[in-house]
Amino acid sequence: MNDNKNLEFMQIAMKYLPEAQEKLKEAGIEFSMDLAEPFMGIFLNVMNEAYEMGKKDAQQENN
Repeated sequence: MNDNKNLEFMQIAMKYLPEAQEKLKEAGIEFSMDLAEPFMGIFLNVMNEAYEMGKKDAQQENN
């Protein structure tokens, strides 16, 4: 996956960051970038896989 797509995925994550922070706070977990960093790689893997699935589905619909 290219870096531009990963940047787009990170922009989506930042869009929802305030909501995630609030949920963590409600659960008694203080948010920090140190806490988030290990999950960013997982997030990118999930987004890349979802992107590839959607791309494959679109290609099949066009054939």
